[in-house]
Amino acid sequence: MLLQKTPLEQWILHKISGLAYKTGQLTRTLIEDYQLVKLKETVALASEKSLFYRGALGRFPAEKISSLKDLRAFPFTTADDIRQNPLRFLCCSQDEIKRVVTLESSGTTGLPKRIFFTSADQELTKDFFHHGMTVIARPGDKVLILLPCERPGSVGALFAESARRMNLLPVPHGIVKEPGYTLEVMAKEQTDTLLGIPTQVLALASGEPPDKNEFQVDVKNVILNTDHVPRAIINLIKRKWNCRVFNHYAMTEMGLGGGLECEALAGYHMREADLLFEVADPVTGAVLPEGEEGEVVFTTLTRRGMPLIRYRTGDLARFIPEPCPCGTVLKRMAPVRDRIKGRIALNGSGLLSMSRLDEALFGVKGVLNFQAVISSDGGADCLAVKVQLAGWAGEETPALISKALFSIPVIAESIGQGFLTLAPVEVDRSSLLWKPAKRMIQDLRVTRSDKR
Repeated sequence: MLLQKTPLEQWILHKISGLAYKTGQLTRTLIEDYQLVKLKETVALASEKSLFYRGALGRFPAEKISSLKDLRAFPFTTADDIRQNPLRFLCCSQDEIKRVVTLESSGTTGLPKRIFFTSADQELTKDFFHHGMTVIARPGDKVLILLPCERPGSVGALFAESARRMNLLPVPHGIVKEPGYTLEVMAKEQTDTLLGIPTQVLALASGEPPDKNEFQVDVKNVILNTDHVPRAIINLIKRKWNCRVFNHYAMTEMGLGGGLECEALAGYHMREADLLFEVADPVTGAVLPEGEEGEVVFTTLTRRGMPLIRYRTGDLARFIPEPCPCGTVLKRMAPVRDRIKGRIALNGSGLLSMSRLDEALFGVKGVLNFQAVISSDGGADCLAVKVQLAGWAGEETPALISKALFSIPVIAESIGQGFLTLAPVEVDRSSLLWKPAKRMIQDLRVTRSDKR
């Protein structure tokens, strides 16, 4: 089958060169020359207007940047930098800010991150959504938006505006609370495309047993957003609805959009006219060669309200050196599977990651979501798992979950060596879904530094 080239290529060509759509050809040289110009503009703006970057970039004047590689000498920006004083990042007056997004902390500081957007910054997001969606949906398709939609400027509201630009019919819904109700909405509205959080869409696909479709929903496309996407979730959604499942890589700090898969479904194509991506060693900070996994780092190129330079995402991924089957020249990044803080060193040896738990537990029929906690049990670690199950899941499911945990080599080895115990699986069969949150292994163990 002949694959459509990602529409992001023509969109980026137009943004870079001003050439009309379907004319001209995008090249890596065009992209990188444009990125260099925009990088110098961003550094100059941040150094002049941002109190934070005025101090951080004092030794890195924009006029001395001669290549994209010069960026590697610049200091990183971290989430803690933003938490400490987000207003120091502003490059405009607060009157020009159209939207402020507050991200609650999952760490120990308790301080939230606040991300600021001007109207022009939000327009960049809508433009990306609009053109990215053309590979997924067609005019007249109905899109159920399972993201926050209530406030103007929220991610769901921005997506709805973008959908209307390409004559899609958006159905703003918001976060799924009760899957049965949302399935009724899907049936009544005859929506054929879903945009939502992976575990929430999983809950809809698992709202009834695998062999039933009493709601008579007909889904063609699913776009999974806001969190890393386990392969087990993708496989279950595809089996249930016989649909295409696209990955969208996004963070609020990126401007709510960073990369999107094409028809090949083989990695994100990056939003290279607005963002410059690097993959760095999480320990040394050195930029890694293409193909090696490390921490995703990005620099905004076109944001003017709150530009970010070399922002550490905490996500682990790699660039894919091989060309995409769709034939684009845009960079391609492998799906994010883990966060740096999502890998827990067990007592003894080995790392337990959220991605390993995801692939094992979401492969058990009826599992909608789970929480994992590591605590101390004498001289050993103790892993406790709480699972939310679909109402139809059988009584044998907790035993299947325990079996799935034992299938993870690092868990089996640690138990065999006496370094790890498993608490009985806790089950939640309530009809209301858990509130979406960053899914990480919670580590409650007391360390030597904690005792001090």
